[in-house]
Amino acid sequence: MRAAGVIEDYALFGATAQMRYTEPVATLDAEVLVAVPSADRIEVLGGIYEFCASKGYAPKGESVQVGAWPVQFIPAFSALTREAMERAETADFDGEPFRVVRADYLAAIALSVGRAKDFARVVALLESGSTGTDQVRDLAERHGLGKAWERFKRRFIDD
Repeated sequence: MRAAGVIEDYALFGATAQMRYTEPVATLDAEVLVAVPSADRIEVLGGIYEFCASKGYAPKGESVQVGAWPVQFIPAFSALTREAMERAETADFDGEPFRVVRADYLAAIALSVGRAKDFARVVALLESGSTGTDQVRDLAERHGLGKAWERFKRRFIDD
C-alpha cells in the first residue's frame, strides 16, 4: 500500500502490538495505524478498502479480512499516534518485516484512552520491563497527558 501511494506510513498497534512485549492477550482483530495522503476526505479509508479488495481481501464490518485476521485500519488520530507511527520499530513475522508501535507509545496511547482494559495494558507493559515509568511519564507530559499519568500512577503504581 505504501509503494502504491495508498498510505504514507503504518504501524501495528493495540493488543496485537502489545503481544510483542507482554504475555499474549485476547483480541478479536489486528489494529493498524495509518497515515493516508488524503486525510481530509470524507471516506478517509476508501483507498485502503479499494486496494485491499483489488488484492482479494474482503471487508468484514469495520475490518478487512486478511487470512484468519480481521484487520482494522485506523487513521492516526492525534499528535501522539502520529509520532508513535513515525517512531515504530521494525519486527519480523515469518521472514516478513512489519512496523510495530514501541511499548512506551503503546502505554501512552492506552493512557490517553483511559478504559479499564487500557490501564491493564499499561500495567502489563510496565511489568514486562519493555518500557519504564520514566519513558511513559515523559511521553504523557509531552502530549498533554500529565494529569492522566499522575492519576494512573497514584492508582496503580504508588499503592
